[in-house]
Amino acid sequence: MYRLSKMRFGFPIGLFLMLFLDGSLSQVFSSQMFGVPSVMISHLVVLWLVCGVLFEENMTIPLVKWAVVVGIIFDLYYTGIFGVYIFVFPLVVYVTRQLVKYISPNFLSGLLIYFIDITIVEALSFLASRVVHMTSMSGSAFLVNTLAPTLALNLALFVVLYFPIRGVYNWLK
Repeated sequence: MYRLSKMRFGFPIGLFLMLFLDGSLSQVFSSQMFGVPSVMISHLVVLWLVCGVLFEENMTIPLVKWAVVVGIIFDLYYTGIFGVYIFVFPLVVYVTRQLVKYISPNFLSGLLIYFIDITIVEALSFLASRVVHMTSMSGSAFLVNTLAPTLALNLALFVVLYFPIRGVYNWLK
């Protein structure tokens, strides 16, 4: 079913569009998003992957493969640590698929799942940065200055973009 649908081409195009929108949002709103001491990081790629799991229903999309590909590109283009997002994005897909088994996908459960996924992405990114000594921020400073504003931004983006993304997925099916 996936091979015969518009989803075959539409999903990767949307994924790479979200990848570059992440960077564009960060560039355009850098003074608001990266103030001292708070930092807000947009994760539109994670939003697209989570929505892929929420909206795939009876169509199996090769999300893990695309998560690895976009993770490689994300690492090469945006971060200084090669290998973090190669593992984090497929982990997000796995965790989301496990949660969808127990929670029926709708707007509010999607918001909860996205909250969990953003927390995982940010925590693992912070831990990787600590391991390679790219940051000396304490855990409590990370929670207050990075995780909380990032969650606020991304949950607001989820609320605004959920229904348009659902419309795109329905159109692609």
